[in-house]
Amino acid sequence: MQHVERHPLEPFLPTGARILMLGSFPPKRERWSMDFFYPNWINDMWRIMGFLFHEDKHYFEVKEHKVFDRECIAEFCSSKGLALYDTATEVRRLKDNASDKFLEIVTPTDIEALIAQLPNATAIVTTGQKATDIIVEKFCCIEPPIGSKTDIKIGNRTIHFWRMPSSSRAYPLALDKKAAHYATMLREEGLL
Repeated sequence: MQHVERHPLEPFLPTGARILMLGSFPPKRERWSMDFFYPNWINDMWRIMGFLFHEDKHYFEVKEHKVFDRECIAEFCSSKGLALYDTATEVRRLKDNASDKFLEIVTPTDIEALIAQLPNATAIVTTGQKATDIIVEKFCCIEPPIGSKTDIKIGNRTIHFWRMPSSSRAYPLALDKKAAHYATMLREEGLL
């Protein structure tokens, strides 16, 4: 049986954050290009954000080192009101890769506790199918189509639950088409 892997990062919960973006779980550390969320060099999350906010998909890259600029990204997320974490705090990798379909969730994240620390949050955004499945199961809601939202109740709050396309290159959609979905969500939530 594979060992249980604990999440290597603390939740990134900047003061005033309005959106909580949730993936499933980070890839193995040897795939990281920085010590932060969406660290894999071939994951396009920070290229999507660079494209949308700076009209430059390479904005957050340090190309000569094939890494993302962690400080620049953390500053950007803080200034825009983006909190980041994942829907699992403990997993087993059933195969030796980062694919969601081979992740067994041992301990799901306490989403209610994260939202309680984000009094200004109006939305949860999932960035892949596994994360979406966890939210749907946890809050007994209908899965919104990619690029769409539904509402969920967390305590006495109504929170928008957005389903975004995965930023992984394994997800077969061009970067500009992924970015269009993110742009719709970010505009509706008042960040773009």
